[in-house]
Amino acid sequence: MDRMRLKRMVFFGYHGVYPEENKLGQKYEVDLDLRLDLGRAARSDDVEDTVNYAEIHALVKRIVEGPPVKLIETLAENIASAVLGTYTNIHTATVSVTKPNPPFDITFDGVTVELSRRRGPDGSIVPAED
Repeated sequence: MDRMRLKRMVFFGYHGVYPEENKLGQKYEVDLDLRLDLGRAARSDDVEDTVNYAEIHALVKRIVEGPPVKLIETLAENIASAVLGTYTNIHTATVSVTKPNPPFDITFDGVTVELSRRRGPDGSIVPAED
């Protein structure tokens, strides 16, 4: 499979377990690693033969900047499900969501959750195997 990556997309959302996170909001960084066949697009040089990454960016933006969830695990799952549900030519989506500034009195570069989902034989979305 070929690969398309959307790296370090930054959005502002209101996710978190603590009420102040839902009220104040914060930045989230999202990386997508998509597995799909890009051969036809490479030969045709036509955007209609690939997935439009501007549209994928807009989809992820709607999710991250949309209704709040408590866990970044849920946020990552929602992104993977939406991407695979919208683009049937994507076989696997690996999503990383980073919360760079969790509301704790500690110093580190944030916390990241990464999950991989793929399209199952019946069309359902299932965990991807390594």
